[in-house]
Amino acid sequence: MKDRVTVGLDGTPQSLSAALWAAREAELRKARLRLLHAWILLAPEQTGAPSEEAEADQWPHRIVDEARTAVLAAHPNLPVDVSPVRAEPLAALVQAADDSDLLVLGSRGLGAAARFTLGETGLEVMTRTALPTVLVRARQDTPARIGSGNVTVGVSLHAACDGLLAFAFETAARRSVALRAVHGRHLPAYAYHRGGGVDRIAAEETARSARDELAAVLGPWRAKFPDVQVDEQVILESPAPALLHGTSNAELLIVGRRHGGRLLSPRIGHVVQAAVHHAPCPVAIVPYAP
Repeated sequence: MKDRVTVGLDGTPQSLSAALWAAREAELRKARLRLLHAWILLAPEQTGAPSEEAEADQWPHRIVDEARTAVLAAHPNLPVDVSPVRAEPLAALVQAADDSDLLVLGSRGLGAAARFTLGETGLEVMTRTALPTVLVRARQDTPARIGSGNVTVGVSLHAACDGLLAFAFETAARRSVALRAVHGRHLPAYAYHRGGGVDRIAAEETARSARDELAAVLGPWRAKFPDVQVDEQVILESPAPALLHGTSNAELLIVGRRHGGRLLSPRIGHVVQAAVHHAPCPVAIVPYAP
């Protein structure tokens, strides 16, 4: 554990929301918060009279100073590190991931649907690090949500996902909320009648089998975290829409991303895509080795 949560800032309302969400998370973890803003043209620190380069740096320093002011107003006892760095944003965030436990980024919304649109930097960071990354939209940092809902995690059951479940149970335990574990499963082809109907017995057998598998996977984690209330849900639907059902009351939606050593792959999977584009709450993407 590095005991540090890093949030990337770019001066947008989304990044400020990310900073406030990250501050609450750092407080729950009893960790330090690092406010990181990267600009390749940032001038070196000046010890003498102000220069033209130093004057041009006012905007980057203003971004981190405003975020720090907002964070400390809400969390006055939180240890905060301010880090304006001279680097490309992607390189700075990837490097910061090496000494952080969590990376938090803002994500823009689109129109009334308020969907996520993954920026190029956010997408690249997710695929280049093995660090859990949380995406936060503007107004998703509301403190009233803390402790009032649940933490939801999508469980595929196709591969071992200890890293994903460890993150989910630890998050629910820190927040003292229930963990909602959701598994979406397609019905097998033989469950459908020629006319398009569904055979009830086949559907019940599929659901029963999935519930048994889910219970077996979660059993050891239930034993390890006896104080976490777990709501196991099997939904006979495609995994992506199944995961999004009931997330209106979630404080955080957690989805896994299998990396298998291929961290440079730009593919993040359709379930992750659906979560970050449509979830009404912050989304954590947790890489794990199958």
